[in-house]
Amino acid sequence: MTTIGNAGVDQRLTQAPHDARPTRLRRTATLRGLVRETSLDVSALIQPLFVVPGRGIARETDGLPGIRHLSADEAFQSEVSRLVSRGIRSVLLFGLASSKDPIASESFADDGAVQRAVRLLRQHFDDLLIITDVCCCAYTSHGHCGLLSGGTIEPESTVELLARIAVSHAEAGADLVAPSAMADGMVRGIRGALDEAGYHDRGILSYAVKYASAFYGPFRDAANSAPAFGDRGRYQMDPANRREALREAALDEAEGADLLMIKPALAYLDVIAEVRAKTTLPIVAYNVSGEYAMIKAAAASGWLDERAAVLESLTSIRRAGADAIVSYHANDVAGWLQPGHGR
Repeated sequence: MTTIGNAGVDQRLTQAPHDARPTRLRRTATLRGLVRETSLDVSALIQPLFVVPGRGIARETDGLPGIRHLSADEAFQSEVSRLVSRGIRSVLLFGLASSKDPIASESFADDGAVQRAVRLLRQHFDDLLIITDVCCCAYTSHGHCGLLSGGTIEPESTVELLARIAVSHAEAGADLVAPSAMADGMVRGIRGALDEAGYHDRGILSYAVKYASAFYGPFRDAANSAPAFGDRGRYQMDPANRREALREAALDEAEGADLLMIKPALAYLDVIAEVRAKTTLPIVAYNVSGEYAMIKAAAASGWLDERAAVLESLTSIRRAGADAIVSYHANDVAGWLQPGHGR
């Protein structure tokens, strides 16, 4: 019997037999696996990697246990070989600069860390999906995600810079470019520049929904990309806003994005689900550095079972509607999901 105020509830939910026992489908691991609704597969994982200038560099990062700075040489090739051997076929590259300036000139340099790394990977890994982050916060002396005019982001010149970076990545061999600056019109500008340069086949994974989150701290330390003054609230989204995410995603789709990124993931599962309901484009969710570091810290203190917590967290992201997940856990998860490791 439906109660007052329940008019919107599917009536089938009120008509279950009084002796229904859902636990019958949970009796054994095999049975639970048979009826499992959401799968977590290695093919859906994207491993972020930090590339630095120089040679012979493989050093630990602060705040991201197990994640290293790697120069684009043998150490980097070895790291990616290990990922590929575990079944990971997609990487997202972030670059660091040897020197910074107000116009982020190293971000589009032919011998920049990302450009060198992409060429190295393209030479050795034919079937690897190479995604490059397109932003300038790690390359600007002020640490903001665009070119400044009077202390604020200047939109037109910023889009031109992002487009120049994207073309340099495509020239090096990147499959997808991922603009993360949250600059108005960035997808349209990058699509036009790629097409004009003849890279019609290169896709855009746009950070369409990127919140001004407290969970980016370890990344900013690792990428040396913290702003020198102010914050990024003027161009990244307010964590309180949900409808705005739908507008941002719709705009980027209309401008030519091929995939949409939502970042962070765990604190925004509702946003992932809502964007999923509104678009047919693939959705990528970014399980960000702070989300990674929290589980690592809790596991190191013996407060959590790391494997169980990670698998549950990433499965929840998939359940919310993400087709793929960028995660610093990807390498570990690939190992855990290999035959013989169980679930």
